[in-house]
Amino acid sequence: MRFLVVGLAGVAFSGALAPAVQAQDVNCKEPQTQLDMTICAKRDWEAADVELNAAYKAAMAAMKQTDSYLSDDLKGAAETLKAAQRAWIPFRDKACESYGFLARGGSMEPMLVLQCRADLTRQRTSELKDVTQGLGN
Repeated sequence: MRFLVVGLAGVAFSGALAPAVQAQDVNCKEPQTQLDMTICAKRDWEAADVELNAAYKAAMAAMKQTDSYLSDDLKGAAETLKAAQRAWIPFRDKACESYGFLARGGSMEPMLVLQCRADLTRQRTSELKDVTQGLGN
């Protein structure tokens, strides 16, 4: 039995839930099982990631615009944002992997990791929106 739980946890944690599992009708307003909760957490993270990508695109456009009116010695907004985002992604993933150790090897571990990813992704989305809006807005 432990093998099955760890096996399911590993599959869900990897972010590669089997298509049959993903296709299940799960009511995320009232999930009934741990697997349902994990599926809902994955959906939540995926939705947060879509919002993050849109916010990053807008922030990158704003940084390119900023670079367009800066002198050459002051440019770098777009490259700095790109470097920050590339550094943030592995930070998020490792921070959430660490959070998963609260239930290491248990059926809750993948859900905790996915919830963490959704939370940190929403925080980053908010930061990117701040960059896009600029100061004084």
